[in-house]
Amino acid sequence: MAKRRSTLGAVIRQLRDSNGWTLREMSERTGIPVSTLSKVEHNRLTLTYDKLQELSVRLNIRMSDLFAESDAAPEAAPVTARRSIGTRENAFRVQTANYDYYYLCTELRRKRMIPNITTIRARTLEEFGELVHHGGEEFIFVLKGSIVVHTEFYDPVTLEQGQSIYIDSNMGHAYLAAPDCDEAVTLAVMSSADDDLMDSLLNIHGER
Repeated sequence: MAKRRSTLGAVIRQLRDSNGWTLREMSERTGIPVSTLSKVEHNRLTLTYDKLQELSVRLNIRMSDLFAESDAAPEAAPVTARRSIGTRENAFRVQTANYDYYYLCTELRRKRMIPNITTIRARTLEEFGELVHHGGEEFIFVLKGSIVVHTEFYDPVTLEQGQSIYIDSNMGHAYLAAPDCDEAVTLAVMSSADDDLMDSLLNIHGER
C-alpha cells in the first residue's frame, strides 16, 4: 500500500497521534501556540529553523526525523523502484539568514542525493560569514538571476541563468547573489555516501 506523503504537518500530526496528545498538550510540550500547530498540521504554515530546532529538542527527536516518515527504512534490495515527485509547493522549507531552502522529495529516507531549490539573498562575504564545509559533493544550476561562487581554493566565479557548477563540498564554499541581482534562485543537488548527509546540512543551518 502506498505511503502518505510526508509533509511537516503529517509528521507533527503523526507524532501527536502516536503519543495520544491533544493540540493543547502538544502546544504545552513544544512551546508552539495551538493556532500555529493547527495551521502547520493542515499545511497552511511552515516553521522557521529556530522553531524546528526547538521542536526537536523538546520532543527529543532528531531534526532529520521531521523531514521523513517515521517508519523503519525497508531492507536494501537490488531494485528499490523508489519514486518521488517534488514541487516547490510541497517542499520542506528551511529559512536561514543567507538562504531559503526548499527541500524536495523529503518522504524518501536514506537518500544519497539531497535535492533542493534555494533562494539566495546574501550579496557579500561579510554578510554571509565564514565559508561552509560538509561531506560529499554538490551540483548547482542557476534557475533565476546570477550568483557569485566563492570557494576555498579558486578565484570567485560568476554564473548566469542556465549555467552550473559542480564542487567538492568539503572545500569551503559560499553562494552569493551577484551585485546586480537582488535575489537568485538555484537548483542544488548534494550527494554523499554517508547516510547522515541531511543531518550534516541541518547542522550547518544551525551554525549560520
